[in-house]
Amino acid sequence: MRVAFSTTVLAKGLAHSSVDGIGSYTRELGGLLAPRADVSLVPVGFRYVVGNDVIGGAEAPEMLISYAKTAVWSAVTPFSFPVDVLRRRNVDLFHATDHLIPKLSNTPVVATLMDAIPLSNPEWVRMNFAAMKRWLWRRAAQWADHVITISEYSKQEIIKQFGIADDRISVTPLGVDQRFFEGIEDHIKTDVLRKLGLSGSFFLFVGTLQPRKNVERILDAHLALPETVRKEYPLVIVGRAGWGCETLVRRLTDAHAQTSVHWLQYLPDVEVRVLMQTARALVFPSLCEGFGLPVVEAFASGLPVITSNSTSLPEVARDAALLVTPTNVAEIADAMNQMVRSPGLPERLSEAGRLRAREMSWESCAELTLAAYRRAVAG
Repeated sequence: MRVAFSTTVLAKGLAHSSVDGIGSYTRELGGLLAPRADVSLVPVGFRYVVGNDVIGGAEAPEMLISYAKTAVWSAVTPFSFPVDVLRRRNVDLFHATDHLIPKLSNTPVVATLMDAIPLSNPEWVRMNFAAMKRWLWRRAAQWADHVITISEYSKQEIIKQFGIADDRISVTPLGVDQRFFEGIEDHIKTDVLRKLGLSGSFFLFVGTLQPRKNVERILDAHLALPETVRKEYPLVIVGRAGWGCETLVRRLTDAHAQTSVHWLQYLPDVEVRVLMQTARALVFPSLCEGFGLPVVEAFASGLPVITSNSTSLPEVARDAALLVTPTNVAEIADAMNQMVRSPGLPERLSEAGRLRAREMSWESCAELTLAAYRRAVAG
């Protein structure tokens, strides 16, 4: 099977040295599919395209025309995307990994939709021309012969928000990279912690600062802990400032001077993994997630997790985390206190988390993706 494999978001991220979740998904999945004997990948990109070195084993990439203008034209007319290059490369299938879904007349299209958050909760997403983009996204999703998503929760939201039938959607949970299972040497941990000004243990949050990540309530919960606990287990927040977080940034800047809160903004991957291997617990009570990959990365690192009892997070965490109501500061604070005061609890959750993480592999994601390809080609 010859697959036109969309790499636009990945290529754009690489060009700007900022690969996001969709870009990482594209790279991980492409890296596993390309070397296989039963599939040939042709990386394609709308104005951005990856080099031959990004997805090992793939064929030479092809650059396509601008997506936005062509998608609008196709949405208001009967015309499909002009994609002679796909015919020239003898492509059997187009996989839109990154929400840029083309309308094609003679080539089946599989589209990955991570979630429906921009439609179900538009207040949590910042977009220019938001109403227009939501309309176009709904239209474009209907062009897909088959849809891939990353959790049962997201599947139900896609059915509700896009009106796509249940039998046209496959769930392919994300994987966790092997590097998160690998222990980092003690001297490297010591050097990283010294560099970051940390000593002892701490509570950890990882993610971009934006409203749905619920960081204000994490801060409130930490401030509600007894003073002795706050001093012994400070709160470490790793993540760039996103949007809608001006008040939070002011609070974090003020709290930083109190030594009980450390906002570290962006960190290299190895330093994040050091923090995951030395923290007391990951505190991740997000208001909404299509999957929640930091939870599984923490599991693989042996880090106990506090996360939400809503959206996709109970499905991903199962019984390997403490689940809390994300809008209830007292519950979040109580869970943090349990991580400190309940003997054996962190160890039990650490073991359960590692077992759960072993069930989440990119290899499994790739196999389920191939099954979706076959369904789309078979019609």
